[in-house]
Amino acid sequence: MSSLNHCIKFELDIKDENIVFKDYFYKSIKLQKHKIYEAELIQPACPFCGSLALLHNGHLIANIRYPTANASLPVIIRLAKQRVKCRDCDHWSMAQSELVNKYCSISNASKLKVLSALTEDRSMTSIARENNVSINTVQRVLGNCSHRFIDSYEYLPAHLAFDEFKGVDRQLHFICLDGDNHQVVQILRTRYKKTLLKYFGRFSPQARANVKTVTMDLNFYYQDIVRACFPNAQIVIDRFHMIQMLTRSFNSLRVQVMKTFDKRSRQYQLLKSPWKLYLKKFDELEKAHPRYNWHYKDCLTQAQVVMEGINTSTTLENSYNLMQSFIQAVETGNTHELKSLINCQDQIGTLMHKTLLTFKHNLTAVLNGAALPYSNGCLEGFNRKIKQIERTAFGYSNFINLLTRIRLEENQYKEKEPNSLLMTA
Repeated sequence: MSSLNHCIKFELDIKDENIVFKDYFYKSIKLQKHKIYEAELIQPACPFCGSLALLHNGHLIANIRYPTANASLPVIIRLAKQRVKCRDCDHWSMAQSELVNKYCSISNASKLKVLSALTEDRSMTSIARENNVSINTVQRVLGNCSHRFIDSYEYLPAHLAFDEFKGVDRQLHFICLDGDNHQVVQILRTRYKKTLLKYFGRFSPQARANVKTVTMDLNFYYQDIVRACFPNAQIVIDRFHMIQMLTRSFNSLRVQVMKTFDKRSRQYQLLKSPWKLYLKKFDELEKAHPRYNWHYKDCLTQAQVVMEGINTSTTLENSYNLMQSFIQAVETGNTHELKSLINCQDQIGTLMHKTLLTFKHNLTAVLNGAALPYSNGCLEGFNRKIKQIERTAFGYSNFINLLTRIRLEENQYKEKEPNSLLMTA
């Protein structure tokens, strides 16, 4: 019996000396084959006074689910917990073990395995099926992590990045990242100005004074928040959003000019079918090997197609040259060239003019975006990861669960006590 007990403990990796295994067998439960281990949990001493004078009064049988490498063969430990009465202090007690919490039938090892699986991009259904537990058990483990994230209001990174993403009920949630190590600073339920001012107002003046730059898109009230909360911070407009805004303006002008020609004309086909070429950098266009295109019935290089297309309109040509010069100035960090392009007086489209006017109203932040190395690229990549988390779960209806899953997959789970999760799950 002793050798059997040691072998089973070694196989299941159980180190509790008060658990004694007696037998094991196979049993079919609900048309599924289970592996059953029979064991007894001994109460060695009174938990109240430590006395060894105990009066035994039967057992409480508990079927404990234990993790297994083979999900098709669940493991159950049929644990007989001793009930005892202390002869010295007259207290009744029941034997307890670190194997499982009181009043619980899911082992702590199973909960740790579920918690480990929650840090991966997997659905709760697949996690529950692999660990032979219910989906509600997985949700409880996830819910017990929600209050374990420690937020400090004494420190803020020197470089922040602001953005938003669609989450619960397709609402926009605010997200803030550290621009240096790309770690999440905070995710808030809403992106309203009042909410952001209240959150950042909780930080100490020293923490808010430590912020040097804040990278963002062209959201106007984000700049008001930076000016109100961070006295030493520079506003940096993300380079991607600037170029995206400019290329969309040019693309709208291209469509507008294209519609002025007959659909069967050569000019219409030059502006319609190769539309992607107009959005590429001119230096990346093919200039040596012409190819035949059946739309405009001619053999031209990519550069020839673009040049002939923009020559159909002076406004389109000026806008194209402005867009190409702007992209090059942003990539090289030439703020003087960028400033002259924003103040351009050439004939351009109405939407392009509004775009340049927006850049002019945010001139300092736009120039900072070209001169400084910080951008929202890390934030856009993290938002893509959040979308994948939502897609795997077919959406979330609870913001706390979504936030907890994001934090778990980010591997930023912090516990105040090592066993606090197991004691509450």
